[in-house]
Amino acid sequence: MTDEHPARVAGNASRAAASGKNKEAWLDLFAEDGWVEDPVGPSGFDPEGKGHHGREAISKFYDMTIATADKLEFLIDDSLVCGNENVNIGKIRTTIGGSIIDAEGVFVYRVNDAGKIASLRAFWEVDRAMKTARKA
Repeated sequence: MTDEHPARVAGNASRAAASGKNKEAWLDLFAEDGWVEDPVGPSGFDPEGKGHHGREAISKFYDMTIATADKLEFLIDDSLVCGNENVNIGKIRTTIGGSIIDAEGVFVYRVNDAGKIASLRAFWEVDRAMKTARKA
């Protein structure tokens, strides 16, 4: 899962910056007109389900999600590349407020011609993830 495909490189860098709590490095991976849907569809993070478009909105998303976690671990079971996209199957393990929560899902990174993330779409179910909550 470490080949040099631009979408996989961007996905690996995104996960490293997020788990390292490096906001600026994470934001710099995105195209100027990039967006994040995490999870895809309406949620507490995105009530209208339209995604977070542009650097300012992506920065706010970071502040309400990644920044609130004590620890993030990306446990990827498989990774596929097709065209300009990288699909990862696995889970995001979040430690927050003395609890651990696992969000199993599919995480899709699409890059533009410059290798910048054009979209990050995470397919996972909030209710299903919350059922995994346990003490850290």
